Amino acid sequence: MSKRDYYEVLGVSKDASDRDIKKAYRRMAMKHHPDRNPDDKGAEESFKEANEAYEVLSDAQKKAAYDQYGHAGVDPNGGAGGFGGTGGFGDVFGDVFGDIFGGGGGSRRSHVQRGADLRYTIELDLEEAVKGVEKKIRIPTLVGCKTCSGSGAKAGSTPQQCGTCGGIGQVRMQQGFFSVQQTCPACHGEGKIIKDPCHDCHGRGRVEESKTLSVKIPAGVDTGDRIRLAGEGEAGVHGGPSGDLFVQVSVRDHAIFERDGRNLYCEVPISFVDAALGGELEVPTLDGRVKLKVPAETQSGKMFRLRAKGVTPVRGGSPGDLMCRILVETPVNLSSKQKGLLREFQASLDEKYEKHSPKKTSFFDGVKKFFEDM
Repeated sequence: MSKRDYYEVLGVSKDASDRDIKKAYRRMAMKHHPDRNPDDKGAEESFKEANEAYEVLSDAQKKAAYDQYGHAGVDPNGGAGGFGGTGGFGDVFGDVFGDIFGGGGGSRRSHVQRGADLRYTIELDLEEAVKGVEKKIRIPTLVGCKTCSGSGAKAGSTPQQCGTCGGIGQVRMQQGFFSVQQTCPACHGEGKIIKDPCHDCHGRGRVEESKTLSVKIPAGVDTGDRIRLAGEGEAGVHGGPSGDLFVQVSVRDHAIFERDGRNLYCEVPISFVDAALGGELEVPTLDGRVKLKVPAETQSGKMFRLRAKGVTPVRGGSPGDLMCRILVETPVNLSSKQKGLLREFQASLDEKYEKHSPKKTSFFDGVKKFFEDM
């Protein structure tokens, strides 16, 4: 019986990348594996077929020979490469699934591990976030034990190679012709056993410690921004590199301003006299006070823009604006005399109601029409 095209077997095109070929093989192997399909000869044949196809297409030399000569180019009896010349199922399976089962092909596992990354949330005032600041923070972390130099073993002794796994950190489990690698239960994947642990770190090679760091916060940061301090995370295991520290910014609410990106917003309360007659007000900015001209007959909710009085973004660009929303304040705690003056004022307006209160007139005209049409 003639063999199927290897690309067809794995369901990939001839220009598929090595990664795509590997993914396709993994999918096929999982689907047709004999342990998942007991007593299914068809699945077993498909599994072997996928294994054969992958061994050829995952090897650059064999793949080139197959692309040029077809199956003849990789025939073990044809002299052009040969499928059976090197490796076999164990080599292919170990290469593809080693990341799942913790290593493959019997290779010695590296016990050097990078330290964990840490995260620290720093709270800033709006002024600090906008202008930038330098802060000192105290971080609890794991550092290499100085007593044992990170080995975990008591001074004068050294960790011993694990006798169960032979220092690999993995043990092989055989299930029929299908074998997998598992973490060694004796050394928990370390490959070594510490018989006489260090009294300071208790065999861990690292100890808990707090350290003080100086963090430069650039101008323009906002809530959610992160600053990476390389190598300031937890110490690595067995001489591995330290992790990183990520300082996450959280900006406190401000009593006056509200930030939205590069723009700032604030409410400016004014009396109804100033709103009616107009005037010049002093309004706050992050750089000090500035003058704001309010024209006569300004209504509550009117927005005024003060250009370039906002925030310069941390990633560059022009500064934003300060948006001042006018809030006309109704007077409270009036004396009898003041109330009388207001009534006189209101009476003077009532003579020409539509002229002085156009919005109010329009609203009540609309209400009247609404009820007439019902």
